[in-house]
Amino acid sequence: MASGGGYGDAAGQKIDYVFKVVLIGDSAVGKSQILARFARNEFSLDSKATIGVEFQTRTMLIQHKSVKAQIWDTAGQERYRAVTSAYYRGAVGAMLVYDITKRQTFDHIPRWLEELRAHADKNIVIMLIGNKTDLEDRRDVPTEDAKEFAQKEGLFFLETSAMEAKNVEEAFTTVLTEIFNIVNRKNLAAAENQGNGNAAASLTGKKILVPGPGQVIPQKKSMCCSS
Repeated sequence: MASGGGYGDAAGQKIDYVFKVVLIGDSAVGKSQILARFARNEFSLDSKATIGVEFQTRTMLIQHKSVKAQIWDTAGQERYRAVTSAYYRGAVGAMLVYDITKRQTFDHIPRWLEELRAHADKNIVIMLIGNKTDLEDRRDVPTEDAKEFAQKEGLFFLETSAMEAKNVEEAFTTVLTEIFNIVNRKNLAAAENQGNGNAAASLTGKKILVPGPGQVIPQKKSMCCSS
């Protein structure tokens, strides 16, 4: 089980893994609010539209390893779609966000998913998020519709309220823990294959990792003596 680290990063902390996670979805669904809530535990009612791309980080402990989540947020407006390939590059997780009070934002999810799958790693971990549950009286997307879509597409699914800090932590923790487990399984498989002299397979465990500080996968023999 993952436990939340502090908000921000402690100076000089050893980082075992860096995972890049992207937020996508139409504009005004609350992507930046979800990011602010997760990275800094903040919420602002007068949030401006994101222009271009920004990212924030937060370090968490998952199974006694220090994992730095690098969460990228971009404008959902069509005119910024040019960022796509660079934006998705190296992403190992994605939050696909819609607004439960605006049916259109949910209807656009298949298109976002298609774009994500066209640009991202095929093993990317995807969470479908229905945001703004604090506006339940204005709900326009039944939970069942989203649940059905998520099951059909093999996505994780949660409804959140960035405003009330509901399920935001859980959504990121779920995605990051799943990525962590995938990486560990790959590293295990790579180590076994290396023992069989299969050089090509030994690289498979490393593909999903995003370059970051202190992110070194120790080789079998060098674990004892590194400083």
